[in-house]
Amino acid sequence: MPTSLRTLLADERFHLRLLAGEKLAQLDAPIAWVHSSDFPDPTPWLEEGQLLLTDGDQMRPGTPDADIDAYVARLRDRGILGLGFATSIIHDDVPPALVRACETRGIPLFEVADRTPFIAIIRAVADVIALDERERLEWSLDAQRSIALAALRPDGLEAILAELERRLGCWVVLFDSLGDEVRSSPQRSMPASLHDAVQDAVGQVLAKGSRAGARLSAADGGVVLQTLGSGGSLRGVLALGTLAPLDGAGADLVTSVIALASIALEQSRALEGARRDLRSGLFELLLEGNVEGAQRTARRLWGDLPAEPLTVTVAAAADVPESLLTELELLAERRRGTVFFAERDDELVLVASSATGALPPQFDRLSIRSGTSAPVAWTELTRGLAEARRALSVTTPERPTAAFGELAGSGMLGVLARAGAQDVAARVLEPLTASGRGDVDVLLASAAAWLDANGAWDPAAKALGVHRHTLRARLAIVQQLLGLDLDRFADRAELWAALTFAEPPRPVP
Repeated sequence: MPTSLRTLLADERFHLRLLAGEKLAQLDAPIAWVHSSDFPDPTPWLEEGQLLLTDGDQMRPGTPDADIDAYVARLRDRGILGLGFATSIIHDDVPPALVRACETRGIPLFEVADRTPFIAIIRAVADVIALDERERLEWSLDAQRSIALAALRPDGLEAILAELERRLGCWVVLFDSLGDEVRSSPQRSMPASLHDAVQDAVGQVLAKGSRAGARLSAADGGVVLQTLGSGGSLRGVLALGTLAPLDGAGADLVTSVIALASIALEQSRALEGARRDLRSGLFELLLEGNVEGAQRTARRLWGDLPAEPLTVTVAAAADVPESLLTELELLAERRRGTVFFAERDDELVLVASSATGALPPQFDRLSIRSGTSAPVAWTELTRGLAEARRALSVTTPERPTAAFGELAGSGMLGVLARAGAQDVAARVLEPLTASGRGDVDVLLASAAAWLDANGAWDPAAKALGVHRHTLRARLAIVQQLLGLDLDRFADRAELWAALTFAEPPRPVP
């Protein structure tokens, strides 16, 4: 550990006596170096965190108090931790004006008595600094070795992060390329008060699209952020929470972890492609009904297939970004036995156990259009796939997800409504609505009343309060403008559907 002024004061070899600043925090700060000078202004040769030793030649009797105060002020502004004043050389005692100035300016002042050589103090501090640097070097080498060994394990990335957490004593969280938290420290967790700020910072770093780093400062400690992967193809962000800034050895260790993790993620791209091909082949086996053979293969590679009953979700492959496929790999790994996915032609198919088969949150956040089947068994996978496709066909940008169970529950009209029947209805009725006639609403209402009466003229005319010949004349105009033959059931059904889905619906006067 680096030495401090309080440690030096307690060392009986040096005969040091504190004269000012006994309650100042500088007493416990690590000393970067010890310098000696009698210059009136030694600050150009000093750095923050150092001690200054002087025999007071610049403060001979008669020196104005204001000059002494200005001298101390310059030391404080430079970040000097303390001032040591030697007695029995030029001065018998420490000048009272110097004591007052140090008290006022907030700099510890100590007497170096009994002609203690400055070099003894300097050498003692230098020895401690050298020892600390050697210990940190040994720690760094040992930590780097442990990280390298962790990288060789089958779960290399998780092992690297766990070792980093242990070595630095901090929490570690890995975010994926979409900014979602995917791995966190097994022993330490990110403070809840930091979650939103870290999430926002991760999003900003990823938005840049290039390798970058950032640091956040908060009451719960600092947070270091660093991207993983190559520029233009970021694979995620690593976040570390530390109570104190990392020193050189700690920063070097983080750099090594970033490099190893990035290499591991880049190398996994080829493996991901192979795994996707395997998943696609496995899915074809399942469609052919070879569930037992597919189960044996899946168990060796990923674990058991999802347990029945199942839901099948289909999305257009063109709508699914590459980064989401990577996240699905992670999801399938974390939820073994509950989720399976595969790419097939121009589709992405996700099969999940009904009990735990909610869509990944990325689908909602990215507004990916998808359709989900009703519960099926593995032997009914073909039916589930067809139901999912049918549900997908009725999705819209405003309503990107649909479930076949909802469609079936609302009947054929519900299916047609979700498929955009309103637009078709407007097109069917357009020759009439755009004809410029002043009685369009009367004609449409008459047609609706006639259809509601199952094509019976007298009940419909009575409901409208008109003669049946008037109603016949109106319907003749309707069928002429729309090009329909209302004696045919198919044309009647066409008109009924158009009136049903018209916006706004056509009321009966």
